Amino acid sequence: MEVVNLLEEADKIVELYTYKKVGVLNENILSIVRVESRTLDFHVHENSDELFYVIEGSFYLETQGEKTKVNAGELIIVPKGIKHRPVVNELTKFLMIELSGTLNKENSGNQYEE
Repeated sequence: MEVVNLLEEADKIVELYTYKKVGVLNENILSIVRVESRTLDFHVHENSDELFYVIEGSFYLETQGEKTKVNAGELIIVPKGIKHRPVVNELTKFLMIELSGTLNKENSGNQYEE
C-alpha cells in the first residue's frame, strides 16, 4: 500500500494535458492531469461512468442542455451513456477515475497513453 498526495503528484506534471496514472482500484484507473484553456469535443462512454475530482481550480462540465461548474474539492460523476465534455478556462488539476480502457486518445484530445 502507498499513500498518494494528489496535489504533489499533479504539481510534478510538467506538460499540460499529460495524464499520469497514480493508481488502480479494481478495474478502474486513477489518473491526474493538468489542463488549461481547453474544451474537448462532446463524447460518450457507453460502458462506464466517469468521475472528475477537482484538486485545484475549476471547470464546467457540459452535457446536452446543461452546464455545471465544478470547483476545487468537488467531484462530479458522469453516468455511462451521457454525452458530455469538459470546458476548462483556468489552470485546473484533476483526478479522474474510470474503467480501464474508457479514457483513450480519441476522447482525450489525443493525449492519453495507457
